[in-house]
Amino acid sequence: MLAKVLSGANLGLNSTPVTIEVDIASQGLPSFSIVGLGDKAIDESKERVRSALRNSGADFPPKRITVNLAPADLPKEGPLYDLGIAVGILIGSGQLEKVEEDILYVGELSLDGSLRYTHGVLPLTILAKKLGLKKIIIPKDNAVEAAIIDGVKIYGFENLKDVVSFLNKSVSFTPQPKTKINLEKEGLYEYDFSQIKGQEQSKRALEIAAAGAHNVLLKGPPGAGKTMLARTFPSILPSLSLDEALEITQIYSVSGNLSKDEAIIKTRPFRAPHHTASYVGIIGGGNNIKPGEVSLSHRGVLFLDELPEFPRQVLESLRQPLEDRHVVISRASGSLSFPAQFILLAAQNPCPCGFLGDIKKSCICMPGQVSRYQKKLSGPLLDRIDIHLDVPAVDVEKLTGDLKSETSKEIKKRVEKTRKIQSKRFAGTGILTNSEMNNSQIKQFCTIKKEALDLLKLAIVQMNLSARSYHRILKLSRTIADLADSEHIEQHHIAEALQYRAKSDA
Repeated sequence: MLAKVLSGANLGLNSTPVTIEVDIASQGLPSFSIVGLGDKAIDESKERVRSALRNSGADFPPKRITVNLAPADLPKEGPLYDLGIAVGILIGSGQLEKVEEDILYVGELSLDGSLRYTHGVLPLTILAKKLGLKKIIIPKDNAVEAAIIDGVKIYGFENLKDVVSFLNKSVSFTPQPKTKINLEKEGLYEYDFSQIKGQEQSKRALEIAAAGAHNVLLKGPPGAGKTMLARTFPSILPSLSLDEALEITQIYSVSGNLSKDEAIIKTRPFRAPHHTASYVGIIGGGNNIKPGEVSLSHRGVLFLDELPEFPRQVLESLRQPLEDRHVVISRASGSLSFPAQFILLAAQNPCPCGFLGDIKKSCICMPGQVSRYQKKLSGPLLDRIDIHLDVPAVDVEKLTGDLKSETSKEIKKRVEKTRKIQSKRFAGTGILTNSEMNNSQIKQFCTIKKEALDLLKLAIVQMNLSARSYHRILKLSRTIADLADSEHIEQHHIAEALQYRAKSDA
Protein backbone atom coordinates (compact mmCIF):
# COMPACT_ATOMS: atom_id res chain seq x y z
CA MET A 1 0.00 0.00 0.00
CA LEU A 2 1.22 3.50 -0.84
CA ALA A 3 1.06 6.33 1.72
CA LYS A 4 2.00 10.01 1.43
CA VAL A 5 2.70 12.49 4.22
CA LEU A 6 4.09 16.02 4.07
CA SER A 7 7.29 17.40 5.58
CA GLY A 8 9.75 20.10 4.53
CA ALA A 9 13.40 20.96 3.90
CA ASN A 10 15.27 24.09 4.96
CA LEU A 11 17.29 25.78 2.21
CA GLY A 12 19.02 28.68 3.89
CA LEU A 13 16.21 30.61 5.57
CA ASN A 14 13.69 29.42 3.00
CA SER A 15 11.82 26.14 3.28
CA THR A 16 10.35 23.94 0.58
CA PRO A 17 7.77 21.13 0.90
CA VAL A 18 8.97 17.53 0.83
CA THR A 19 6.55 14.68 0.22
CA ILE A 20 7.39 11.46 2.06
CA GLU A 21 6.13 8.56 -0.07
CA VAL A 22 6.05 5.15 1.63
CA ASP A 23 5.43 1.99 -0.40
CA ILE A 24 4.93 -1.30 1.43
CA ALA A 25 5.06 -4.07 -1.15
CA SER A 26 3.12 -7.30 -0.65
CA GLN A 27 5.81 -9.26 -2.48
CA GLY A 28 9.55 -9.46 -2.12
CA LEU A 29 12.01 -10.12 0.67
CA PRO A 30 11.79 -7.89 3.78
CA SER A 31 13.90 -4.75 3.41
CA PHE A 32 13.87 -1.07 4.31
CA SER A 33 15.38 1.53 1.98
CA ILE A 34 15.21 5.35 1.82
CA VAL A 35 15.81 7.17 -1.47
CA GLY A 36 15.64 10.84 -2.44
CA LEU A 37 19.15 12.29 -2.03
CA GLY A 38 19.32 12.13 1.76
CA ASP A 39 22.45 12.47 3.89
CA LYS A 40 23.89 10.04 6.44
CA ALA A 41 21.47 11.16 9.17
CA ILE A 42 18.53 10.29 6.91
CA ASP A 43 20.03 6.91 6.02
CA GLU A 44 20.29 6.16 9.74
CA SER A 45 16.59 7.00 10.13
CA LYS A 46 15.85 3.39 9.21
CA GLU A 47 17.17 2.12 12.55
CA ARG A 48 15.60 4.94 14.58
CA VAL A 49 12.19 4.50 12.98
CA ARG A 50 12.28 0.69 13.27
CA SER A 51 13.09 0.78 17.01
CA ALA A 52 10.72 3.71 17.72
CA LEU A 53 7.76 1.88 16.16
CA ARG A 54 8.41 -1.33 18.07
CA ASN A 55 8.99 0.43 21.39
CA SER A 56 5.79 2.45 20.91
CA GLY A 57 3.63 -0.66 20.68
CA ALA A 58 3.22 -0.54 16.90
CA ASP A 59 4.08 -3.29 14.43
CA PHE A 60 6.96 -2.87 12.03
CA PRO A 61 5.81 -4.71 8.89
CA PRO A 62 8.25 -7.47 7.82
CA LYS A 63 7.89 -6.51 4.16
CA ARG A 64 9.72 -4.65 1.42
CA ILE A 65 9.47 -0.98 2.47
CA THR A 66 10.61 1.82 0.16
CA VAL A 67 10.59 5.44 1.30
CA ASN A 68 11.01 8.24 -1.26
CA LEU A 69 11.67 11.84 -0.25
CA ALA A 70 10.32 13.88 -3.15
CA PRO A 71 11.47 15.87 -5.06
CA ALA A 72 14.29 13.40 -5.52
CA ASP A 73 16.82 15.93 -6.89
CA LEU A 74 16.67 18.17 -3.79
CA PRO A 75 19.43 17.42 -1.23
CA LYS A 76 17.98 16.67 2.20
CA GLU A 77 19.70 16.53 5.54
CA GLY A 78 19.07 15.93 9.21
CA PRO A 79 16.80 13.70 11.28
CA LEU A 80 13.66 15.87 10.96
CA TYR A 81 12.01 13.34 8.59
CA ASP A 82 11.90 10.53 11.21
CA LEU A 83 8.36 11.33 12.37
CA GLY A 84 6.96 11.63 8.84
CA ILE A 85 8.54 8.33 7.80
CA ALA A 86 7.13 6.56 10.88
CA VAL A 87 3.62 7.95 10.27
CA GLY A 88 3.85 6.98 6.59
CA ILE A 89 4.71 3.39 7.53
CA LEU A 90 1.79 3.25 9.98
CA ILE A 91 -0.60 4.52 7.29
CA GLY A 92 0.82 2.22 4.61
CA SER A 93 0.55 -0.83 6.86
CA GLY A 94 -3.06 -0.03 7.81
CA GLN A 95 -2.32 0.78 11.47
CA LEU A 96 -3.56 4.34 10.89
CA GLU A 97 -6.70 5.11 8.89
CA LYS A 98 -8.36 8.27 7.57
CA VAL A 99 -5.52 10.58 8.53
CA GLU A 100 -6.02 14.23 7.61
CA GLU A 101 -3.87 15.35 4.67
CA ASP A 102 -3.30 19.00 5.65
CA ILE A 103 -0.69 18.21 8.33
CA LEU A 104 3.07 18.86 8.25
CA TYR A 105 5.26 16.41 10.19
CA VAL A 106 8.63 17.41 11.63
CA GLY A 107 10.64 15.65 14.32
CA GLU A 108 13.53 13.40 15.27
CA LEU A 109 12.71 10.08 16.95
CA SER A 110 14.59 8.40 19.77
CA LEU A 111 14.85 4.64 19.86
CA ASP A 112 12.22 4.52 22.61
CA GLY A 113 9.74 6.45 20.47
CA SER A 114 10.10 9.82 22.17
CA LEU A 115 10.39 12.96 20.06
CA ARG A 116 13.60 14.96 20.43
CA TYR A 117 14.17 18.71 20.02
CA THR A 118 14.74 19.39 16.31
CA HIS A 119 16.55 22.30 14.65
CA GLY A 120 14.92 24.46 11.97
CA VAL A 121 11.29 24.14 13.09
CA LEU A 122 10.45 27.86 12.88
CA PRO A 123 11.06 28.21 9.10
CA LEU A 124 9.06 25.00 8.54
CA THR A 125 6.14 26.42 10.54
CA ILE A 126 6.23 29.49 8.29
CA LEU A 127 6.20 27.07 5.31
CA ALA A 128 3.09 25.34 6.68
CA LYS A 129 1.34 28.70 6.90
CA LYS A 130 2.33 29.60 3.32
CA LEU A 131 1.00 26.26 2.07
CA GLY A 132 -2.32 26.87 3.82
CA LEU A 133 -1.97 23.81 6.07
CA LYS A 134 -4.07 23.75 9.21
CA LYS A 135 -1.77 21.77 11.50
CA ILE A 136 1.88 20.96 12.15
CA ILE A 137 3.00 18.11 14.40
CA ILE A 138 6.37 18.61 16.06
CA PRO A 139 8.29 17.64 19.23
CA LYS A 140 6.92 19.22 22.41
CA ASP A 141 10.23 20.97 23.06
CA ASN A 142 9.77 22.90 19.80
CA ALA A 143 6.15 23.89 20.40
CA VAL A 144 6.79 27.27 22.05
CA GLU A 145 9.17 28.25 19.23
CA ALA A 146 6.68 27.28 16.51
CA ALA A 147 3.72 28.93 18.28
CA ILE A 148 5.19 32.34 17.49
CA ILE A 149 3.57 32.00 14.05
CA ASP A 150 -0.15 32.77 13.67
CA GLY A 151 -2.50 30.88 11.37
CA VAL A 152 -1.30 27.31 12.04
CA LYS A 153 -2.35 24.99 14.86
CA ILE A 154 0.77 23.75 16.63
CA TYR A 155 0.66 20.29 18.18
CA GLY A 156 3.70 19.35 20.24
CA PHE A 157 4.03 15.74 21.39
CA GLU A 158 6.45 13.96 23.69
CA ASN A 159 6.40 10.62 21.86
CA LEU A 160 5.17 8.71 18.83
CA LYS A 161 2.47 6.92 20.85
CA ASP A 162 0.73 10.25 21.55
CA VAL A 163 0.98 11.21 17.85
CA VAL A 164 -0.78 7.95 16.90
CA SER A 165 -3.50 8.54 19.52
CA PHE A 166 -4.04 12.06 18.14
CA LEU A 167 -4.23 10.89 14.50
CA ASN A 168 -6.62 8.05 15.45
CA LYS A 169 -8.66 10.63 17.41
CA SER A 170 -8.77 8.23 20.34
CA VAL A 171 -7.46 10.94 22.67
CA SER A 172 -8.18 14.68 22.49
CA PHE A 173 -5.22 17.08 22.43
CA THR A 174 -5.34 20.86 22.52
CA PRO A 175 -3.01 22.89 20.28
CA GLN A 176 -0.16 24.88 21.76
CA PRO A 177 -1.33 28.37 22.80
CA LYS A 178 0.23 31.27 20.93
CA THR A 179 3.57 32.30 22.35
CA LYS A 180 3.45 35.74 23.94
CA ILE A 181 6.39 37.80 22.76
CA ASN A 182 7.78 40.44 25.08
CA LEU A 183 10.89 41.81 23.44
CA GLU A 184 13.26 43.19 26.05
CA LYS A 185 13.03 46.96 26.09
CA GLU A 186 15.56 47.28 28.88
CA GLY A 187 18.11 44.54 28.28
CA LEU A 188 20.46 43.47 31.04
CA TYR A 189 24.01 44.18 29.92
CA GLU A 190 27.25 43.45 31.70
CA TYR A 191 28.75 46.82 30.75
CA ASP A 192 27.35 50.35 30.74
CA PHE A 193 28.70 53.54 29.18
CA SER A 194 28.68 55.19 32.60
CA GLN A 195 31.49 52.80 33.58
CA ILE A 196 33.83 54.14 30.89
CA LYS A 197 36.16 56.85 32.13
CA GLY A 198 37.00 59.57 29.61
CA GLN A 199 36.92 58.63 25.90
CA GLU A 200 34.26 61.24 25.10
CA GLN A 201 35.06 61.28 21.37
CA SER A 202 34.87 57.48 21.21
CA LYS A 203 31.48 57.48 22.93
CA ARG A 204 30.21 60.10 20.49
CA ALA A 205 31.43 58.06 17.52
CA LEU A 206 29.80 54.87 18.81
CA GLU A 207 26.53 56.73 19.35
CA ILE A 208 26.63 57.79 15.68
CA ALA A 209 27.46 54.21 14.65
CA ALA A 210 24.52 52.82 16.64
CA ALA A 211 22.14 55.45 15.27
CA GLY A 212 22.88 54.71 11.62
CA ALA A 213 24.31 51.14 11.79
CA HIS A 214 27.76 52.24 10.60
CA ASN A 215 30.95 50.14 10.70
CA VAL A 216 33.68 51.15 13.15
CA LEU A 217 37.41 50.48 13.50
CA LEU A 218 38.94 51.26 16.91
CA LYS A 219 42.70 51.80 16.91
CA GLY A 220 44.78 52.46 20.00
CA PRO A 221 47.42 51.17 22.43
CA PRO A 222 46.86 48.18 24.74
CA GLY A 223 44.70 49.01 27.73
CA ALA A 224 43.14 52.12 26.21
CA GLY A 225 39.64 50.62 26.45
CA LYS A 226 38.93 49.40 22.91
CA THR A 227 37.48 46.07 24.03
CA MET A 228 35.53 47.73 26.85
CA LEU A 229 33.98 50.19 24.37
CA ALA A 230 33.08 47.32 22.03
CA ARG A 231 31.53 45.21 24.80
CA THR A 232 29.48 48.21 25.94
CA PHE A 233 28.26 49.05 22.42
CA PRO A 234 25.24 46.64 22.42
CA SER A 235 23.77 48.46 25.43
CA ILE A 236 22.98 51.54 23.28
CA LEU A 237 21.57 49.69 20.27
CA PRO A 238 17.79 50.08 19.76
CA SER A 239 15.48 47.28 20.83
CA LEU A 240 14.54 44.71 18.22
CA SER A 241 11.32 44.97 16.27
CA LEU A 242 9.20 41.83 15.93
CA ASP A 243 10.16 41.36 12.26
CA GLU A 244 13.87 41.66 13.10
CA ALA A 245 13.53 39.22 16.00
CA LEU A 246 11.78 36.64 13.81
CA GLU A 247 14.44 36.95 11.11
CA ILE A 248 17.27 36.47 13.63
CA THR A 249 15.45 33.57 15.29
CA GLN A 250 15.11 31.79 11.94
CA ILE A 251 18.87 32.02 11.41
CA TYR A 252 19.58 30.65 14.87
CA SER A 253 16.97 27.91 14.41
CA VAL A 254 18.39 26.51 11.16
CA SER A 255 21.98 26.80 12.44
CA GLY A 256 21.26 24.89 15.64
CA ASN A 257 22.11 27.86 17.88
CA LEU A 258 18.60 28.30 19.27
CA SER A 259 18.20 26.53 22.60
CA LYS A 260 14.95 24.84 23.53
CA ASP A 261 14.63 27.19 26.51
CA GLU A 262 14.18 30.30 24.34
CA ALA A 263 11.38 30.71 21.82
CA ILE A 264 12.70 33.85 20.18
CA ILE A 265 15.88 35.92 20.19
CA LYS A 266 15.04 39.04 22.20
CA THR A 267 18.25 41.09 22.04
CA ARG A 268 20.51 42.05 19.17
CA PRO A 269 23.28 39.49 18.57
CA PHE A 270 26.83 40.33 19.62
CA ARG A 271 29.27 37.86 18.07
CA ALA A 272 32.97 37.98 18.91
CA PRO A 273 34.83 35.13 17.15
CA HIS A 274 38.50 34.52 17.99
CA HIS A 275 41.09 35.50 15.38
CA THR A 276 41.84 31.80 14.78
CA ALA A 277 38.32 31.33 13.33
CA SER A 278 38.25 29.74 9.89
CA TYR A 279 36.80 31.08 6.65
CA VAL A 280 33.82 28.69 6.95
CA GLY A 281 33.28 29.72 10.57
CA ILE A 282 33.07 33.41 9.64
CA ILE A 283 31.29 33.28 6.27
CA GLY A 284 29.45 29.96 6.52
CA GLY A 285 29.49 26.75 4.52
CA GLY A 286 30.57 23.20 5.29
CA ASN A 287 29.33 19.90 3.88
CA ASN A 288 25.86 20.70 5.18
CA ILE A 289 25.78 24.44 4.53
CA LYS A 290 25.26 26.44 7.72
CA PRO A 291 25.34 30.20 8.32
CA GLY A 292 28.59 31.68 9.66
CA GLU A 293 29.32 34.50 12.08
CA VAL A 294 28.40 37.21 9.55
CA SER A 295 24.85 35.80 9.44
CA LEU A 296 24.62 34.94 13.14
CA SER A 297 25.35 38.63 13.82
CA HIS A 298 22.52 39.75 11.49
CA ARG A 299 20.85 42.94 12.77
CA GLY A 300 23.47 43.00 15.53
CA VAL A 301 27.23 43.38 15.95
CA LEU A 302 30.19 41.39 14.64
CA PHE A 303 33.16 42.28 16.85
CA LEU A 304 36.58 41.35 15.50
CA ASP A 305 39.24 42.02 18.12
CA GLU A 306 42.88 42.13 16.97
CA LEU A 307 41.66 42.58 13.38
CA PRO A 308 45.07 42.22 11.63
CA GLU A 309 45.57 38.83 13.29
CA PHE A 310 42.69 37.28 11.31
CA PRO A 311 43.76 35.31 8.21
CA ARG A 312 43.94 37.39 5.05
CA GLN A 313 41.37 35.17 3.30
CA VAL A 314 38.87 35.76 6.12
CA LEU A 315 39.35 39.53 6.08
CA GLU A 316 38.97 39.81 2.31
CA SER A 317 35.86 37.62 2.39
CA LEU A 318 34.15 40.28 4.51
CA ARG A 319 34.16 42.76 1.64
CA GLN A 320 31.18 41.28 -0.19
CA PRO A 321 28.77 40.95 2.79
CA LEU A 322 29.75 44.44 4.00
CA GLU A 323 28.69 45.82 0.63
CA ASP A 324 25.73 43.60 -0.30
CA ARG A 325 24.32 42.90 3.19
CA HIS A 326 23.98 39.20 2.43
CA VAL A 327 26.31 36.30 1.72
CA VAL A 328 25.95 33.70 -1.04
CA ILE A 329 27.55 30.29 -0.44
CA SER A 330 27.97 28.28 -3.63
CA ARG A 331 28.62 24.56 -3.88
CA ALA A 332 28.39 22.04 -6.71
CA SER A 333 24.94 21.05 -5.43
CA GLY A 334 23.68 24.65 -5.54
CA SER A 335 23.83 28.03 -3.85
CA LEU A 336 22.30 29.30 -0.62
CA SER A 337 21.91 32.92 0.46
CA PHE A 338 21.93 34.10 4.07
CA PRO A 339 21.29 37.65 5.31
CA ALA A 340 24.31 39.47 6.75
CA GLN A 341 23.11 42.93 7.78
CA PHE A 342 25.51 43.54 10.67
CA ILE A 343 27.56 46.34 12.19
CA LEU A 344 31.25 45.53 11.90
CA LEU A 345 33.03 46.64 15.06
CA ALA A 346 36.77 45.97 14.86
CA ALA A 347 39.74 46.78 17.05
CA GLN A 348 43.46 46.81 16.44
CA ASN A 349 46.76 48.11 17.81
CA PRO A 350 48.68 50.65 15.72
CA CYS A 351 51.67 48.26 15.53
CA PRO A 352 52.70 44.81 16.83
CA CYS A 353 53.86 46.17 20.20
CA GLY A 354 50.91 48.56 20.32
CA PHE A 355 52.69 51.82 21.17
CA LEU A 356 53.36 53.46 17.80
CA GLY A 357 52.69 57.19 18.21
CA ASP A 358 52.21 56.94 21.97
CA ILE A 359 53.57 60.01 23.77
CA LYS A 360 54.33 58.17 27.01
CA LYS A 361 55.82 54.89 25.82
CA SER A 362 58.16 54.31 22.90
CA CYS A 363 57.43 51.83 20.13
CA ILE A 364 59.98 48.98 19.97
CA CYS A 365 58.93 47.66 16.55
CA MET A 366 61.23 47.75 13.52
CA PRO A 367 59.91 49.81 10.54
CA GLY A 368 59.49 46.65 8.48
CA GLN A 369 57.39 45.04 11.22
CA VAL A 370 55.08 48.06 11.39
CA SER A 371 54.71 48.14 7.60
CA ARG A 372 53.88 44.41 7.37
CA TYR A 373 51.40 44.69 10.26
CA GLN A 374 49.54 47.63 8.73
CA LYS A 375 49.46 46.05 5.26
CA LYS A 376 47.48 43.09 6.59
CA LEU A 377 44.37 45.25 6.13
CA SER A 378 43.68 46.02 2.48
CA GLY A 379 42.52 49.40 1.20
CA PRO A 380 39.19 48.07 -0.13
CA LEU A 381 38.34 46.61 3.30
CA LEU A 382 39.25 49.82 5.14
CA ASP A 383 37.24 51.81 2.60
CA ARG A 384 34.10 49.95 3.69
CA ILE A 385 34.49 51.12 7.30
CA ASP A 386 32.68 54.40 7.97
CA ILE A 387 34.29 55.41 11.27
CA HIS A 388 38.04 55.12 11.90
CA LEU A 389 38.57 56.04 15.51
CA ASP A 390 41.79 56.61 17.44
CA VAL A 391 41.36 55.52 21.07
CA PRO A 392 44.09 57.14 23.18
CA ALA A 393 45.17 56.00 26.63
CA VAL A 394 42.96 57.44 29.40
CA ASP A 395 44.35 60.34 31.44
CA VAL A 396 45.12 59.55 35.07
CA GLU A 397 42.84 62.35 36.28
CA LYS A 398 39.84 60.97 34.37
CA LEU A 399 40.66 57.39 35.30
CA THR A 400 40.78 58.09 39.04
CA GLY A 401 38.25 60.92 39.17
CA ASP A 402 34.58 60.74 40.13
CA LEU A 403 33.29 62.48 37.01
CA LYS A 404 29.88 61.09 36.09
CA SER A 405 29.24 59.91 32.55
CA GLU A 406 26.02 59.42 30.63
CA THR A 407 24.42 56.03 31.09
CA SER A 408 23.72 53.68 28.20
CA LYS A 409 20.00 54.20 28.80
CA GLU A 410 20.30 57.93 28.12
CA ILE A 411 22.32 57.42 24.95
CA LYS A 412 19.98 54.67 23.78
CA LYS A 413 17.01 57.08 23.91
CA ARG A 414 18.73 59.38 21.41
CA VAL A 415 19.68 56.41 19.22
CA GLU A 416 16.10 55.12 19.15
CA LYS A 417 14.76 58.60 18.37
CA THR A 418 17.16 58.80 15.41
CA ARG A 419 16.20 55.31 14.22
CA LYS A 420 12.53 56.37 14.23
CA ILE A 421 13.40 59.29 11.95
CA GLN A 422 15.07 56.83 9.55
CA SER A 423 12.19 54.36 9.79
CA LYS A 424 9.75 57.09 8.74
CA ARG A 425 12.07 58.28 5.95
CA PHE A 426 12.59 54.82 4.46
CA ALA A 427 9.03 53.53 4.85
CA GLY A 428 8.21 51.22 1.94
CA THR A 429 11.81 51.03 0.65
CA GLY A 430 12.78 47.81 2.43
CA ILE A 431 15.67 49.38 4.36
CA LEU A 432 15.83 50.54 7.98
CA THR A 433 18.99 52.62 8.45
CA ASN A 434 21.10 55.24 6.67
CA SER A 435 23.98 52.82 6.14
CA GLU A 436 21.78 50.66 3.89
CA MET A 437 21.06 53.39 1.33
CA ASN A 438 22.09 52.79 -2.28
CA ASN A 439 23.33 55.53 -4.58
CA SER A 440 19.89 56.58 -5.83
CA GLN A 441 18.55 56.74 -2.27
CA ILE A 442 21.56 58.83 -1.20
CA LYS A 443 20.70 61.29 -3.97
CA GLN A 444 17.07 61.35 -2.86
CA PHE A 445 17.46 61.61 0.91
CA CYS A 446 20.83 63.30 1.47
CA THR A 447 19.93 66.92 0.71
CA ILE A 448 23.09 68.90 1.30
CA LYS A 449 23.57 72.68 1.64
CA LYS A 450 25.92 74.55 -0.69
CA GLU A 451 28.55 75.33 1.99
CA ALA A 452 28.61 71.67 3.02
CA LEU A 453 28.94 70.55 -0.62
CA ASP A 454 31.87 72.93 -1.16
CA LEU A 455 33.64 71.48 1.88
CA LEU A 456 33.02 67.94 0.65
CA LYS A 457 34.39 68.75 -2.82
CA LEU A 458 37.52 70.20 -1.25
CA ALA A 459 37.96 67.13 0.95
CA ILE A 460 37.59 64.76 -2.03
CA VAL A 461 40.50 66.49 -3.77
CA GLN A 462 42.78 66.99 -0.77
CA MET A 463 42.14 63.60 0.88
CA ASN A 464 42.05 61.69 -2.42
CA LEU A 465 38.75 60.04 -1.50
CA SER A 466 37.25 57.22 -3.55
CA ALA A 467 33.69 57.21 -4.86
CA ARG A 468 32.78 54.71 -2.15
CA SER A 469 34.26 56.99 0.53
CA TYR A 470 32.26 59.91 -0.88
CA HIS A 471 28.98 58.01 -0.57
CA ARG A 472 29.85 56.68 2.88
CA ILE A 473 30.64 60.21 4.11
CA LEU A 474 27.22 61.34 2.88
CA LYS A 475 25.48 58.47 4.69
CA LEU A 476 27.42 59.15 7.88
CA SER A 477 26.64 62.88 7.60
CA ARG A 478 22.97 62.03 7.20
CA THR A 479 23.07 60.14 10.50
CA ILE A 480 24.87 63.01 12.26
CA ALA A 481 22.21 65.39 10.93
CA ASP A 482 19.45 63.06 12.13
CA LEU A 483 20.96 63.00 15.63
CA ALA A 484 20.81 66.80 15.57
CA ASP A 485 17.23 66.63 14.23
CA SER A 486 18.31 68.56 11.13
CA GLU A 487 16.43 68.15 7.86
CA HIS A 488 19.44 69.08 5.72
CA ILE A 489 23.10 68.08 5.88
CA GLU A 490 25.06 71.13 6.96
CA GLN A 491 28.74 72.05 6.86
CA HIS A 492 29.53 70.95 10.43
CA HIS A 493 27.88 67.57 9.79
CA ILE A 494 30.20 66.98 6.83
CA ALA A 495 33.19 68.20 8.88
CA GLU A 496 32.48 65.71 11.66
CA ALA A 497 32.01 62.84 9.19
CA LEU A 498 35.34 63.71 7.48
CA GLN A 499 37.28 63.45 10.72
CA TYR A 500 36.29 59.79 10.98
CA ARG A 501 37.92 58.82 7.67
CA ALA A 502 41.08 56.70 7.82
CA LYS A 503 44.26 58.70 8.21
CA SER A 504 45.74 56.76 5.30
CA ASP A 505 43.20 58.51 3.04
CA ALA A 506 44.96 61.80 3.64
